Amino acid sequence: MNYLSIKDIDALPNWVSEARKLKENPRANKALGAGKTICLLFFNNSLRTRLSTQKAAMNLGLEVMVMNFGSEGWQLEFEDGRVMDQGKSEHIKEAAKVVSQFCDIVAIRAFASLTDKEKDETEIVLNGFKNYASIPVVNMESSVGHPLQALADAITLDEQKTIKRPKVVLSWAPHPKALPHAVANSFVEMMQLQDAEFVITHPKEYELNPEVTKGVKIEYDQKKAFENANFIYVKNWSSYSEYGKVLSQDSNWMMTQEKLGDAKFMHCLPVRRNVVVEDAVLDGEQSLVIEQANNRTYAAQVVLKRILEDN
Repeated sequence: MNYLSIKDIDALPNWVSEARKLKENPRANKALGAGKTICLLFFNNSLRTRLSTQKAAMNLGLEVMVMNFGSEGWQLEFEDGRVMDQGKSEHIKEAAKVVSQFCDIVAIRAFASLTDKEKDETEIVLNGFKNYASIPVVNMESSVGHPLQALADAITLDEQKTIKRPKVVLSWAPHPKALPHAVANSFVEMMQLQDAEFVITHPKEYELNPEVTKGVKIEYDQKKAFENANFIYVKNWSSYSEYGKVLSQDSNWMMTQEKLGDAKFMHCLPVRRNVVVEDAVLDGEQSLVIEQANNRTYAAQVVLKRILEDN
């Protein structure tokens, strides 16, 4: 069993229920991972993902090894048939097989380049390990998805909702840098599995991949989208059609307390204060960002538990 995308979840309510049960007694299954090892491989920086996945593994009794490829590992080649006479020293074919000898699960974090859409969408790093490793692979955020974050968001929504079918809005917000689509993509995929009224709002030039958002209501008027919302999830992403470009930094799309109304505020973190969202929202009682971060542990833990049980 691998966990590469939200689509690897067979029944989201069951996974959420199990994660919430794990949260009540995190160390109840500590014997499950005894004598086994997980390797966390980071091709990009991390705070929540690294610590929460490591904590989840420890809760299950797993030993943890961490490697940061930016500063510690050889540069890997992922393309077949390459003449490796330049800067890359090792091919994924050997690297994945070697890692498979040292551990029982491997988790990968590798962001989009935001320069080559077709190459990013092939998930060259994640799929390289999937194809050549002989152990389960977990996606800790890839070029086009962040399924651990989306599962944590599902747990948070389930804990916090007060009506059976809440209205949830995903809103674009300004940001000075070009950011990937991974968090937004996985959140959309997760919401398509929910019994909820779901709306996406963004400026017209910021449509996500239409294959991801197919069938989802898109409202270009942010104020209209926010009407009667129970949860507002704010996230920046760069252009998909003009891939990786920042086409607008319209500060009018920043999240404010006035816009939030009575809704609960969600964001995956890290977040730029007073650019993406004003201080009053983050510091207010309607903010769920810290609880979302906390639920990252239990999202990772239910994934690792199911992998250990399956294998």
